[in-house]
Amino acid sequence: MTADDVARRRLAAQHLARPRLADPAAVVAALGAVQAQDYPAAKWALGQRTTGATDADVERAFADGAILRTHVLRPTWHFVAPTDIRWMLALTGPRVHQANAGRYRELELDDATRRRADAVLGRALADGAHRTRTELAAALRRARIDPAGQRMAHLLMHAELNAVICSGARRGKQFTYALLDTRAPGAARALDRDEALARLATLYFGARGPATAHDFAWWSGLTIADARRGAGAAGLAAELIDGRTHWMSDAPMTRATRRPTAHLLPNYDELFVGFRDRSAALDRVASVARAAATTSVMRHVVEIGGEIVGGWTRTLGRSAVVVALDLLAPLTDAERGAVEAAVRRYGTFLGQRAVVA
Repeated sequence: MTADDVARRRLAAQHLARPRLADPAAVVAALGAVQAQDYPAAKWALGQRTTGATDADVERAFADGAILRTHVLRPTWHFVAPTDIRWMLALTGPRVHQANAGRYRELELDDATRRRADAVLGRALADGAHRTRTELAAALRRARIDPAGQRMAHLLMHAELNAVICSGARRGKQFTYALLDTRAPGAARALDRDEALARLATLYFGARGPATAHDFAWWSGLTIADARRGAGAAGLAAELIDGRTHWMSDAPMTRATRRPTAHLLPNYDELFVGFRDRSAALDRVASVARAAATTSVMRHVVEIGGEIVGGWTRTLGRSAVVVALDLLAPLTDAERGAVEAAVRRYGTFLGQRAVVA
């Protein structure tokens, strides 16, 4: 299997080659978790993996709790399904706490303070309440817990990792928090640790393979040993590519059409950020300095055939969204047409006319 084969197979596994999923909740369930610290961009990541969901559809699913947003896997936000959130937190939360231990000490948040804050936040969100960060900060101050600066962010993350709170419905443009028991009542899928490792591996490699144990460890926040253990227990297909074992689902892959298909992928999209080794996506921009090309996965990227060909930015206007392209590789006329089609799809998602700057 060549690098080009790897890129195209990942594109199909990610539900981008020929999207068939009907709604955003189905995307999150299929991918397991979707990085979501940039909320508007993450909504677009879900939308283009469906057969036609709009920004409003994703927002509705988020408001209804069909998809949840919390800190899990690594110390950042992800969209997760209500049926998966508890076992994922139980499996990966302790590792994130370990990663945060030094920061807890710097912020003078000892165990007792963090436990007390969990309890205060839980009481503030009782009876199904959805409260903003400002409102929760006020509750902490009333309990004589100082939420100043980064203390607040880490206290909220701590409560998320301990399965106390998660995302609530937005109040206008403001995010809120709610009790996890409110947003995912009776939705717990109880798994022991080995079952959870195998389940997480199945989700990861099924939606991202071919990938290595090091890729899985990066994405999940697990140790290499646990990543290999999960991959081995998941009953996945394995293949040696460039001297390294890659795992993938043995299910038939949806093949891309012969015509080039392009996507305007958001920053931190799972097609790229889901891997430690992103070289398979960089062949088209090999002439660009590798550091610059690798950094481009952290911004909005233009993708064709699973490979980066450039970046993009947007400007929202009253009558249209203007998309500016920064192409790093030469394109054929057919590929340029595919990029223009991707721009139009983005406009449809937003409910606006889209034009290329």
